[in-house]
Amino acid sequence: MTYADRWLLPDGVEEILPAEAEAIEQLRRRLVDLYRTWGYDLVIPPLLEYTDSLLTGLGRDVDLLTFKVTDQLSGRTLGIRADITPQTARMDAHSFTLPGANRLCYAGHVVHAKPKNPLATRTPIQAGVEFFGEPGTRADIEVVSLLLESLALAGLPRQHIDLGHVGIYRALADAADLSQTQEDIFFDLLQRKAVTEIRAWVADNLNGSPLADVFLALPGLAGDRSVLDRARDCFAQCPPAVLAAVDQLEQVADVVAERYPAAELYFDLGEVRGYHYLTGLVFAAFAPGYGNPIASGGRYDHIGEVFGRARPATGFAVDISAISKLGLIERQAPRGIWAADQAMPEQWQAVQALRAKGERVVFGAEPTPPEEAGCDRQLVLKDGHYQVIPLA
Repeated sequence: MTYADRWLLPDGVEEILPAEAEAIEQLRRRLVDLYRTWGYDLVIPPLLEYTDSLLTGLGRDVDLLTFKVTDQLSGRTLGIRADITPQTARMDAHSFTLPGANRLCYAGHVVHAKPKNPLATRTPIQAGVEFFGEPGTRADIEVVSLLLESLALAGLPRQHIDLGHVGIYRALADAADLSQTQEDIFFDLLQRKAVTEIRAWVADNLNGSPLADVFLALPGLAGDRSVLDRARDCFAQCPPAVLAAVDQLEQVADVVAERYPAAELYFDLGEVRGYHYLTGLVFAAFAPGYGNPIASGGRYDHIGEVFGRARPATGFAVDISAISKLGLIERQAPRGIWAADQAMPEQWQAVQALRAKGERVVFGAEPTPPEEAGCDRQLVLKDGHYQVIPLA
């Protein structure tokens, strides 16, 4: 190893320096405070757990994102969390059980074995909420509303959310009696919106099926509110669960649009993000210049079953790191008070009183602060007591 190699970080792993760190921490605090005002209790899950609980009930996508190590004490496999949602589900099932609704929030690092896109960090900081115990659309409306509040708090000039429902594809796959292999292949095609390949797949696998035209139409059922009307026509002969999913989307959209008329709602009925563990309404927020969602979430009613307590659940996570990289978090130059150290008890008492009020006070030997101290005021002895005055 060369001298230069000693300070290099792994690809996709980064350190966060003071200006960005301060901005990220301020947003983290504001988000947690926001969630508290909505009734969500803060939890701090561990960074690593046994993979038996960390990955149980999740799809293979999360499994591939998870770093795995061997526990030197037990010999069992540990996973470094790539997603905090299953940890909160375990808490709801065992550590913090409530008979009714349970609202939890969190903020912290997750670690990805590989970046989600070439420019993404492998150690993003997330904040999010999970709402357990409420099966109806009221909970979906609450978390989508809270996501919009989060985006506004983060400084997004436009709040744009994509809405979908994985129950549509689940019901269609069941009705078409697809094998697991067929389902997985079409899932991949639908996720990539590979229209030409979808046509070929439908011709090979659903030739003569009354659902062939529906599968062909799925990639194109995306756009504004009118998509829901087109979907009802397209799904007229489909199982009731398909139309029920469209109705749920409309119910959520009606309330959200009334509460947040400036929000842009986009509907994608072929959306299958999180399909392997999400069960109902799914949603994501996007920002120009970033390929992946800066926030995403949805309903995941079955994860709790593996922990012995089946509970309806929905929630979302906001990628604070992505928001920071996009320059969406306001960064302010540090403001502080310089105190030229005089080794006087009275000066110390004055400094501590200022710090108790939340002021940033920096001690130094020089009579005036160096630029790197980030001070715009100074503490001086004037008229027999210490006063804060602007820097000359």
